[in-house]
Amino acid sequence: MKTRLATALLALQLGFAHAAPSDADTVAALDIAYQDAVKRNDADTMARIVHDDFTLVNGKGVVTRKAALLDEAIKQTVRYEHQEVIDQSRQVRVLGDTAVVTAKLWIKGTFANGGAIDKVLWFSDTYVRTPQGWKYYFGQASLALPPGG
Repeated sequence: MKTRLATALLALQLGFAHAAPSDADTVAALDIAYQDAVKRNDADTMARIVHDDFTLVNGKGVVTRKAALLDEAIKQTVRYEHQEVIDQSRQVRVLGDTAVVTAKLWIKGTFANGGAIDKVLWFSDTYVRTPQGWKYYFGQASLALPPGG
């Protein structure tokens, strides 16, 4: 017990107690901010997070680039009720200047044309470290999971 206390006091004296967040923590926070921006159709925040060379591929093979993604947010093609990670499933893996976020996502909302969406899927979001910080570079989303899946 005395050894742990002595180690903790030494760490405080040397300034280690206020370590910077890890890359995994930084990317996780960025991905949470991105999902929240999508939910609110906040194209400005999405634009700051998404890399200029961004690509998203959905479960049906549809490819979406940054300009189209932001255009959908501006036009509010979908008004989201839910756009959030569920089951505490978010995991972040970092290797050098690349990070991959995987999670199960619940999406629920209504389309501007009157249709509705309510599904759960898995996604993988790849972030890269740039001189401007971490940027969301590539995403891939699964098809909707079966109910209870």
